[in-house]
Amino acid sequence: MGEGGGWWMRAWARLRGPVDASGKRLRRPFVRRYGRYASLQFTRRQTQSRMLAEDPDRLLIDYTRTMLAALLWAPAAARIGMIGLGGGSQAKFVHRYLPGARLEVVENNPWVIGLRGEFGVPADDARLQVLLGDGAEFVAARPGRYDVLLVDGYDETGIPPVLATEEFYAACRRALAPDGALSVNLFCADAERHLERLRAVFGADRVLRVDEARMRNRVAFAWTGARPPAEAAQRLLAGLPAAAAPQLAPALERVARALAGAP
Repeated sequence: MGEGGGWWMRAWARLRGPVDASGKRLRRPFVRRYGRYASLQFTRRQTQSRMLAEDPDRLLIDYTRTMLAALLWAPAAARIGMIGLGGGSQAKFVHRYLPGARLEVVENNPWVIGLRGEFGVPADDARLQVLLGDGAEFVAARPGRYDVLLVDGYDETGIPPVLATEEFYAACRRALAPDGALSVNLFCADAERHLERLRAVFGADRVLRVDEARMRNRVAFAWTGARPPAEAAQRLLAGLPAAAAPQLAPALERVARALAGAP
């Protein structure tokens, strides 16, 4: 094909919009505002992220607080990796309230990144970097890099297949530091299949499932070293600002109890 054909293909690609690693066309999200809230949505009936306008760094959705219980395994100066930016709820919380942490976020949808200003996600700096890319490729390229890895990658149909394989979870394990921890949001009908793959990669004694009481989400934790000590929750909470500790306390204590009771 000559130069003219190449121009036509580039023009068609721009009109068609971006695609993911499998070639699937990415959907353009929109912001819905209602009362005191703003939400990131791909469809009118499906909310991906929600923000309180007068307190944009507050974690409103239960599972986002539970996922951050992976910090029970983390040092104070943690390096955190995150798959899926969404409305940036966890990224904003970490950036504001964990000044010793460094956070790297990968998001495969450029339109989602383009809305970061609508949700008050800070500009990139020495402690925050938001990258456009594929989540599976992101973790595969960063062995041993993260103390904590948060996986919350969704599109309008659910968890993309590339983020659901045993190979992907093996790459997540390799991306963790020796005493690192992974948390995964499982809002899906086949959560047990994800858990089986996590157990195959990490070992059955290093995987924990925690269900949300008021939601259909489940959060899976997997780790590479020992379980955190019994005092880890109180130690973490004591180091948080007064505006942050009450948000995480119930989730941290619930996960700590589940760890203590797990075989």
